[in-house]
Amino acid sequence: MESNRITIKPFFLIITVIILAETAAGCIILEGRYNPLMVTGTLRIAETAVILLVAQMWGGGLASLGLASSTIIPGFKKGLIVSAAFGTLTVLVFMGFFIAGYNPLTWIQSNLPSAPDEMIIFFIAGTIVGPIAEEVFFRGVLYGFFRRWGVFVAVVLSMLLFVLAHPICFAVSWPRIAGGLLFAVAYEMTGSLAAPITIHALGNLAIFSLPLLSKGVL
Repeated sequence: MESNRITIKPFFLIITVIILAETAAGCIILEGRYNPLMVTGTLRIAETAVILLVAQMWGGGLASLGLASSTIIPGFKKGLIVSAAFGTLTVLVFMGFFIAGYNPLTWIQSNLPSAPDEMIIFFIAGTIVGPIAEEVFFRGVLYGFFRRWGVFVAVVLSMLLFVLAHPICFAVSWPRIAGGLLFAVAYEMTGSLAAPITIHALGNLAIFSLPLLSKGVL
């Protein structure tokens, strides 16, 4: 893929908007007057819209974010292939643990809401809105900007920022490290943001669904 997808002006404009939006949303959530899931989901939609607008008006168009119309379908197909391969490998590993007498489903922690309406919002935000917004920002913007300094720098920096944006106390989040690396490599290899979006969305769907499976809900 090109080494300078995102130029300096739109990059810093997007970063400024994201910082202001995240700060405002944090204050709204702290007030406790609105559903945090709704606030976060609305914020991600608004941020994505702003990024697309900035790229279209002051950047290199949607193609600079890996969203050229000619790459969407091929990227989606490649994302499905990678997801299927990764899912098959995960199933085989889980089967190995089951045979050995361990239940790997108990190791997957996902704080799912208990209310049905909040569960629906959670899955929409976590499997559709979140993956699209995060891939547009972390891969489309950050990776695209860092790519001017080489693949290694872009992969490492975008992955580290992706992990830091999802803190879990002070523990090392290996799934997010693996995800950040996989999404970045998929973007680099395909040149299409549709690939990491697809992998991210299906991965989140699996992670959120497995706890329900272990509880016998599904």
